[in-house]
Amino acid sequence: MDEGKAGPMGPKPHWWSRPRRTTPPDAVPRGPEDRGGEDTAPASPCAAPAPRHAPDPYSTPPYGRPGPWAPAPPVQRPVTPAHGTLLPPPGMPPAPPGAPFPYGTPLPAPWGYDPWAVSPATRPAAPAPGPAARRRGRIVVGAVIVALVAGGIGGVTGAFLERDGVVGHHVRLPQAPADRSGRAPDSVAGIAARALPGVVTIHVRGGSDQGTGTGFVLDKEGRILTNNHVVEPAGSGGDISVTFNSGQTAKATVVGRDSGYDLAVLKVSGVTGLTPLALGNSDSVRVGDSVVAIGAPFDLAGTVTTGIISAKERPITAGGQKQDGSDVSYVDALQTDAPINPGNSGGPLMDSQARVIGINSAIRSAGDSSELGGQGGSIGLGFAIPVNQAKRVAEELINTGRATHPVIGVTLDMTYAGDGARVNSKGADGPAVTPGGPGDKAGIRDQDVIKKVDGAPVHSGQELIVKVRSHRPGDRLSLTVEHDGGERTVELTLGSAGAR
Repeated sequence: MDEGKAGPMGPKPHWWSRPRRTTPPDAVPRGPEDRGGEDTAPASPCAAPAPRHAPDPYSTPPYGRPGPWAPAPPVQRPVTPAHGTLLPPPGMPPAPPGAPFPYGTPLPAPWGYDPWAVSPATRPAAPAPGPAARRRGRIVVGAVIVALVAGGIGGVTGAFLERDGVVGHHVRLPQAPADRSGRAPDSVAGIAARALPGVVTIHVRGGSDQGTGTGFVLDKEGRILTNNHVVEPAGSGGDISVTFNSGQTAKATVVGRDSGYDLAVLKVSGVTGLTPLALGNSDSVRVGDSVVAIGAPFDLAGTVTTGIISAKERPITAGGQKQDGSDVSYVDALQTDAPINPGNSGGPLMDSQARVIGINSAIRSAGDSSELGGQGGSIGLGFAIPVNQAKRVAEELINTGRATHPVIGVTLDMTYAGDGARVNSKGADGPAVTPGGPGDKAGIRDQDVIKKVDGAPVHSGQELIVKVRSHRPGDRLSLTVEHDGGERTVELTLGSAGAR
């Protein structure tokens, strides 16, 4: 091209009008012109682009390359494809393999690449993917997307299943291992374990009447103690069945019963494995002692409740209203707050040694005027016949079929509203004082008011009967008697009267 002739980019100086050449494969890249003369962007995004007509930085020593278009020196040794090998300047022999580079440090690459590295143009280009490879790539990308979507849906679904406890999701909660150890003998559990085998549930049917109560085994012969009002509905021809804690059921017959003490003895036959309960001593009971009641309230067999002795010598009465008291049950009871309900009647009241100290017989319920055999629910006022009294009556019923009652041989005025029990035959068929009886021998007279028994106050005729019946025939009593404003003390020995 002639000097000054305009080229494609306009007029160029004479030194620029030489024909361009293509950088040979073994040349070292030096700038944009070595990659075809185009003004391309720098290799590093952080490097500033070189000026279009900037001086060639490689034409000055120490690199020994004369001009911007001087041919690149020939390659003296193989180039390492991974990172390239620095080439020695012209005239310097090639370094032996493994020797350190003796030619100084490379010039910092203003365009983000090593000026002595292999030119990218000399590296073999990767083959362009064919149609099959492109299809496989699309399939792989699609499969990855589907897997990600499915994994997300599965994770959300699993979270909902775990949170809502959907069927099929197994949850295991922490739990203490089963405790096979026993319980202390004097604990409620220990007392119940020893007593339950000896407690029975009684079902009674007679005519139109039926009922449920409780009893407990007295001996290996199959005798069972319960309340009279439990078996009374059977009458003389009813049916009585007994169910044991083991599940055995047997028919029972009445050995004897007494309405005055509200006690009855039954007997079963053909039952094995009987467990009699030990009898305690009710005279040893103290207010505040812990007790356990066992029974079948509302026909719920084997029910165990616990409480304390709330009081002693509570005069409890129920039944008929004859003045002689022959059809009235009199109980000098133990009071307890252990829950007792209908169906508990006849069941044992146990002490801390698993011994029977009372026979559960009565409750006081809210709005209930009766004291014995009330059908209301428990309000913490339960009453039990002391076992000492029950033992004597049970022995008499077993031995003779009937029980005896201690008497003082007087007739009481049950309508007297004053304090104490007044001797009076008002409304009675017999005399006020039975001739030759214990009271007559002690000097008790008509219109006498008995105020105390063995120093304990009595406030009514019912209380006097309860106090007397808490003793045995033949026991001696000291009575404080008031007559016409004066008091005296008399001693007498209790007589005996058979139950009617």
